[in-house]
Amino acid sequence: MNSLTKTMNPTNDLPAQLQQVGLKTISANLDDFLARAIKARWSPRMLLEQIAQEETQEHSRRSLERRLRVSGIKKFKPMADFEWDWPTKIEREVIERALTLDFIREARNFVLVGQNGLGKTMIAKNICHLAVLAGCSVLFRSAAAIVEDLRHEMFEGRRRKLRGYGRVDLLCIDEMAYLSFDDKAADILYEVINRRYECRSVIVTTNRAFKEWNQVFPNATCIATLLDRLLHHAEVTRLEGESYRMRESQQEATARRKKT
Repeated sequence: MNSLTKTMNPTNDLPAQLQQVGLKTISANLDDFLARAIKARWSPRMLLEQIAQEETQEHSRRSLERRLRVSGIKKFKPMADFEWDWPTKIEREVIERALTLDFIREARNFVLVGQNGLGKTMIAKNICHLAVLAGCSVLFRSAAAIVEDLRHEMFEGRRRKLRGYGRVDLLCIDEMAYLSFDDKAADILYEVINRRYECRSVIVTTNRAFKEWNQVFPNATCIATLLDRLLHHAEVTRLEGESYRMRESQQEATARRKKT
């Protein structure tokens, strides 16, 4: 029996037919679904409504799982655990406004500046996670990872990947200017920022003042233009204080000494 005859044969297995037309949730739970329909005496319309509802819910669940996986957010502490009184300077209202995701709808950028250990990445990951839950496509990557991803690609491969960085609803570039980069790396990051300019939002975390970026990207001629594109439509907030991780490490060391 050829494939066409098999497809048209009315004696085909019903779950397989449902699977073929995309009703994967119903096909996987067909006996249970039919039992509920009979017991509840669903009308034809109610039956169709229930099929649509269950398939839509499952599609949304799979879409959320995929977007979380692709985002690269991984593990993070929720904002409920953030100690707002630890930094000596923090603009809480600015951060809480960013957590509403309004800046994404406005295609604006959000930049967190501050020394290591003050929670910049934690805040950025929470914003990214909320964006995923809201249905946005998100990429969370370190600046070094983006450079490494694009540096060795040939023209066509780089163009394809740049399209990917350009079209997601929210791109977070973590640890920008943490490491020294060459001018080629600066050009790559400029291309990424430029593709999103005035179209889609970027979150950037950095431990360097903008006037120091030329030290991080020596000999790069595009830094002024990169900053111009990044900051033109951006909310910039600065965190000041001592490293929370350092404090946590000291507390753990003190606790261990007390036990000995």
